[in-house]
Amino acid sequence: MPKKIRLGILGGGGDSLIGVLHRVASHINDNYQITGAVFNPDFEANMAFAKEIDVPLNRIYKDFDTLIEEELKLPEDERIQVCSILTPNFLHYPMAKKLLENGFHVICEKPMTTSLDEAKDLQKSHEKAGTVFALTHTYTGYPMVRQMREMIKAGALGKIHKVDAVYYQGWINTIIHDKEKRSSVWRLDPKKAGISSCMGDIGVHAFNLVEYTTGLKVNELLCDFNYLYEDNKMDVDGTVLIRMSDHVKGVIRGSQVATGEENALAISIYGEKGAFRWEQERPNFLYKLSDSEPTQVYKPGHAYNSELSLDGTKLPAGHPEGIFDSMANIYKGAARAIRGEKYNDGEFPTMKDGVRGMNFIEATVDSHKNGNTWVALEK
Repeated sequence: MPKKIRLGILGGGGDSLIGVLHRVASHINDNYQITGAVFNPDFEANMAFAKEIDVPLNRIYKDFDTLIEEELKLPEDERIQVCSILTPNFLHYPMAKKLLENGFHVICEKPMTTSLDEAKDLQKSHEKAGTVFALTHTYTGYPMVRQMREMIKAGALGKIHKVDAVYYQGWINTIIHDKEKRSSVWRLDPKKAGISSCMGDIGVHAFNLVEYTTGLKVNELLCDFNYLYEDNKMDVDGTVLIRMSDHVKGVIRGSQVATGEENALAISIYGEKGAFRWEQERPNFLYKLSDSEPTQVYKPGHAYNSELSLDGTKLPAGHPEGIFDSMANIYKGAARAIRGEKYNDGEFPTMKDGVRGMNFIEATVDSHKNGNTWVALEK
């Protein structure tokens, strides 16, 4: 297989933050070439954006169905191999399903679907297709998150006691307090965003980080949401108590109305031998805490780090890497899988993580609606 994997992009045009993140990430390790796209549902805007970023116009399609139809007419060694789905949430499931059924690999933004039933159905399509599916829980790509995962797996903390994960943002403050604005934003529209805003958008990242780093599963949860206004149908703040395997308990906190906060994702994991703490806004520092020794600080690029952490580090120690590099590590892992190369199972989140994420989101909604009761997640 040629080195450059032919990549299609769905959504992410114009000034989309997620669009530029994925495009840059796909280029960082020289594994992909953007070959075709539907950046925007408006064809003129679609073509204009393709010209702006210099993507060949003969592979820019008027809509998703046309992209599938025309690409399948091409010889296999010319057609798009993998598509990145960067659209609003309600389009993830139908697009991913059709791509899988037609033999394409998929890289998809989270949440994977808008319901658990859709996620399970998509999982069946994926099992039948046998292609690669990567879900972009971006923060799993940070070298120090990967280092934490590997050290916990090796027993650095011993038996885990407590987990505290938080993801606070304040961006929706500019929208939520204006009735007209909160009625027109897609993230607060259940038809486009799904059943949850805060937990569906950012809380699920914290949930994924908990399971990714500890290797444990959340068994039950109890959730309390805040909607702020009676006419707002979507949660914008929430607190989730969690019960995990091996008698571990914890809390996941999420908010889009945490005034002044930017992208404050953080996780603390406490065990019998020590604890780890990591913060997304300071991603190069992994803190190891102890009752009997001074706090240790782990940083990327040093030989003491794990193979998985070092594989995700592109620059010498002391050179900051960030969100683009983190996403790039997920794309790199997906590229290895697409090529049939050996890879670590921590290199990119999979369909299973997508199903777990939707199970978490639905359970939080059910827990709140049922009067803040404990809800079991599926095994």
